[in-house]
Amino acid sequence: MTESRITFYGADWCADCRRSKAFLEAHDVAYTFIDVVEDAAAAEKVAGLTGNNTTIPVIFFDDGAMLIEPSDEVLEAKLTDLAIL
Repeated sequence: MTESRITFYGADWCADCRRSKAFLEAHDVAYTFIDVVEDAAAAEKVAGLTGNNTTIPVIFFDDGAMLIEPSDEVLEAKLTDLAIL
């Protein structure tokens, strides 16, 4: 796996989170997962950074970019842009 440059906020019950996690893992992309159900402070942080948006997953990159509920295609494009893929 590549060095983790991604912070992934989500929840285990979320189908879109499971899909994005599977995509990252299938491409050997390291990430730090933070469960917003288990970590109330993380949920508040995500809400504050996304304009009180409660949609997950929210994925942050080391270049300051953030993706909210990205499709696999959007996630792939961002990882390619960062030269991770």
